[in-house]
Amino acid sequence: MAATQHAGHTGFHEGELAVQQRAGVRAEAGRLLGMLDPTVLNAGIQRCLAAQTFAAFAARDADHRLWVTGLAGPAGFVEVAGLTTLQVHAAPDLAGPLGELAPGQPFGMIAIDLLRRRRLRLNGDVTAVDGAGLTLEVDQAYGNCPQYIQQRALAPRAHPATDTGRRDTVLDDADVALVRRSDTLFLGTTHPERGNDASHRGGPAGFVRVEDETHLWWPDYPGNNMFNSLGNLHADPAAALLFVDFATGGMLHLSGTAQVQWTDAAGDDGDTGRRVRFTVERVVSGVGLPVAADEVGPYPLNPVLTD
Repeated sequence: MAATQHAGHTGFHEGELAVQQRAGVRAEAGRLLGMLDPTVLNAGIQRCLAAQTFAAFAARDADHRLWVTGLAGPAGFVEVAGLTTLQVHAAPDLAGPLGELAPGQPFGMIAIDLLRRRRLRLNGDVTAVDGAGLTLEVDQAYGNCPQYIQQRALAPRAHPATDTGRRDTVLDDADVALVRRSDTLFLGTTHPERGNDASHRGGPAGFVRVEDETHLWWPDYPGNNMFNSLGNLHADPAAALLFVDFATGGMLHLSGTAQVQWTDAAGDDGDTGRRVRFTVERVVSGVGLPVAADEVGPYPLNPVLTD
């Protein structure tokens, strides 16, 4: 995809509008429309990014497959270098699915402060990749609410070096165990004109259910009604997931497709009647982050699991 293909687009796209209509929240979403306007990395955004030590980053590999991975570094590793330019002093692990990240493509990134329950969503284009990290041109930047962020204090932690992550097409027992105990996931989605996006999902441990070695699902809790991720899935089913073992820094990357399912059945979705079902096509595990956390403070309004 050309780096400029999504430039200049404003407002909600057709997928977001369709999901908003189905959910009956078009008016509520419309009040937030200005958040999607092209942005300048102002002083508030600079202060927010200067404190971050972790971000989830979505892009495509050399085979055009969508992935989302983790980036980490000391506070300030994501640096504002211009009105719309970011310098990220970290790059995807060479053993991970985006180890050969190519410039000239859209990216989605969410910089998240787990301790303070703050997150900033950024979208734009990768303009350069080198040994020092990434140069990103930002088109959109806007904050998301603190809902469902499980509180953690990330600290530097050595992770065993790996020459290559495990690559597979199905989940193994260790993958399933990590998913079932996770309270956080990061979701990568895409739109044919707007580019790639990264977002956060959280809930009580076990909110992501594993059906079998290639299928899992999670309830879609109430949010800001913009439906950026679900709108992308309405337009393009390509999706990617990242699960982090925060005790060790280990990462589980999944790439495949996802479908929004609407149901009248009662469950633990906060009465939204929505869930997302993901089909695994590729797996990369065994790659780690240089940060970890020893304790977790659950989000106080996590839904209670019903099964």
